[in-house]
Amino acid sequence: MNPVHSSFRSISAKSVFLPMVFFVGLAHAQKQPTAPSFALQPQASPAEQANFPPELLQQLSAIKADALVDDYAYRQVAHLTDNIGPRPSGSLQAKAAVDYVAGELRQLGLDVHLEEVKVPHWVRGAETAELTEYAGQTAGTMQKIVLTALGGSTSTPTNGLTADVIVVNNFDELKALGHDNVAGKIVLFNELFDKQKAAGGMAFMAYGEAVRYRGAGPKAAADLGAAAALVRSVGGADFRLPHTGFSAPAGIPAGAVTAEDADLIAHLFAQGKVRMHLVLTPQKLPDATSYNVIADLKGSEHPEQIVVVSGHLDSWDLGTGAIDDAAGVVVAMEAAEILQRLHLHPRRTLRVIAWMDEENGGFGSQAYTKDHSVEFPNHVAAIESDSGAAHPLGFEIKMTPRAQELLRPVLNSLQSFGANAVMPTSYPPGADIEAMSEAGVPALGLLQDGRTYFNYHHSAADTLDKIIPAELRENAAAMAVMGYALACMKDPLPR
Repeated sequence: MNPVHSSFRSISAKSVFLPMVFFVGLAHAQKQPTAPSFALQPQASPAEQANFPPELLQQLSAIKADALVDDYAYRQVAHLTDNIGPRPSGSLQAKAAVDYVAGELRQLGLDVHLEEVKVPHWVRGAETAELTEYAGQTAGTMQKIVLTALGGSTSTPTNGLTADVIVVNNFDELKALGHDNVAGKIVLFNELFDKQKAAGGMAFMAYGEAVRYRGAGPKAAADLGAAAALVRSVGGADFRLPHTGFSAPAGIPAGAVTAEDADLIAHLFAQGKVRMHLVLTPQKLPDATSYNVIADLKGSEHPEQIVVVSGHLDSWDLGTGAIDDAAGVVVAMEAAEILQRLHLHPRRTLRVIAWMDEENGGFGSQAYTKDHSVEFPNHVAAIESDSGAAHPLGFEIKMTPRAQELLRPVLNSLQSFGANAVMPTSYPPGADIEAMSEAGVPALGLLQDGRTYFNYHHSAADTLDKIIPAELRENAAAMAVMGYALACMKDPLPR
């Protein structure tokens, strides 16, 4: 697949598509749709009774109870983040994480194999900037600008570049300036992250509105001859903290400045000429060989039928990738760990996948699609967790209404800790499971309370302390209960 297109697939689930999802836990305050009523109806239909007999419902209760008191997932996420550290694609830490997760899943008795993925290997370099000329400047001084390079950025000269800055709020303003007014300048896209939406439970909508400038802004600026492009960091907490992320290849240096520094530049730009000295020296190294970790707990009756539980193992390099997305990997791991510890045997194969390279192009999911697409008719369902580690409200789902209806007994099981909401979406509820979803595989994404997620997302603050152990246990319970239910219900979900 075209690398530019695939890069937007990696952005999709957390930026463009998820704005369609509203957090149901705040539905009454926001007057958003609540969870469909079937999730709360006590009377099971004959089809539901056939798919979920009493023994299976008892097993789901046992899985839930165990997950809510077990710290397996937290121990695993602590090792991935504190002991291994950040895991950008192609890095030594990413390799160590692959080996570690594979080893842990082998210890559980799963059939583990590594599937090769060629991944980009982009490394960060020097990152400095200062305003060298602006209105009211004190003679002999400059103002420091705090920023970080965007993934895929090219390098300035070693000593940097100096150019005038122009500030735009949207693509229309940039286009209206035209080539002559943009050529040779540094363009700053000053699109604000809507904090009120985020506080009101619509953080992913706020993210989707702002992240398009990170994704496509540098390329748009380069097309008009810009020397470099900057974006206002896409995030909700203003602690002079820059947020990185992938940007479509533009051929010019591209970075994200803190919200405070974006405001500073915009204020000075309104008063007159602003000139900046910018140093960004990342490198694009040769593509590296990495792996998706695939671990199967074989089904007792239909081993050829597969239910995927997953998260992505790679992360950005500024923090340690705790909420994005070591948490998703470890709750998928715990889904298998609980079943093994309780000696429960799913009828279908439960497949744990730790995806590689979700952040920097989605090449892990592309490789899986290439290798397994002929098997997608036997993929019964796919779940991904890639929205943090906060309290789970339920699932966003892409499946037929009939399939959704059949999940009611599972959602009733999750009601005791509030994880029984479902939000149908017309978009795949996870970047790594997108191809499966588009092929008709019923797809689910863990739906977490995202009100503070973008305070830390893609920043140096994405660290282990942001994970609350009790909430991680809830996520593990939701993943394990749903995964086992899908693997054991009498009939696969209809497509």
